[in-house]
Formats: sequence, C-alpha cells, structure tokens
Amino acid sequence: MPRISYQDIPEELFNVMRAIGDYLSKTSLDHQLLELVKYRVSQINACAYCLDMHYKEAIHAGETELRLHLLAAWRETDLFNDKEKAVLAFSEALTLVAQQHMNDTVYDTLSTYFSSSEIANLSLAIVEINSWNRLMKAFKFEAGHYQVHS
Repeated sequence: MPRISYQDIPEELFNVMRAIGDYLSKTSLDHQLLELVKYRVSQINACAYCLDMHYKEAIHAGETELRLHLLAAWRETDLFNDKEKAVLAFSEALTLVAQQHMNDTVYDTLSTYFSSSEIANLSLAIVEINSWNRLMKAFKFEAGHYQVHS
C-alpha cells in the first residue's frame, strides 16, 4: 500500500518532473541509452517501481532482456560497447557521488563520446531518475502494474 497515493501528490510536482522528461526527450540523447541509464540507476537505488517501469520501457525501446539481466555486471561482459560503458560509469559515479569521489577519468572518458551540452543533458537525466527513485521510494508506489504507453 502506498504511503502517499497518486491522487494526493500535488499535480504541480508531477508537472515539473514531467517537464524535465519532456525536455530530455527533445535532446540528441538516444532514447534506448537513456532507458539503460534509468534502469541501471534504479538498480543502484533499489527502486522496485522504477525498475518495473524502466525494464518495460527499455524493452519497448529495443533493448534486449539479456543486456538488462546483465546490466548490474556490465563491467564483466562484452555486451556493452565503450560508449555505453562510459555512460554507465558516469551514471554510477553521479548516483553515488556522496559515497565516492567522481574522478576526472570518468568524465574524460565520457567526453570522448559526448559534447559538453550532451553531458549536461545526460547529467540532468541521471539527476532526474535519481529524483524519481527517491520519490517513488518515499511514496512507496507498488511495482508490477506499469504499462508502456505508445
């Protein structure tokens, strides 16, 4: 049972969060890559609701089940290319920034694949999913019922 029901959340809160998502959807960042990031960050934050959502969204965007199953161990497989690995390392570093120093190597590797504005947008996407994870955990939304909207 949720701590705060969907109906009790201020509409403005959802509008602000959705506006960020709308902005990010208009950037040059690849949608499938963003879903990979959202799924990985949700794994780190152990957000069941967001894991359910982003698993389904990633599959809908063309991601494979195998890659999603192995995402927590992405460093141990060749299923992810160097660009994706750079993004995943950056996503983890930014998500865990309070626990570990973000070193320049992570950023420098990322900058070989993305422009400064793309890195800014990617950073916002990581901040956004971390915010959603924390909101969903605070509200205790139930996982398992999310449906992809085409």
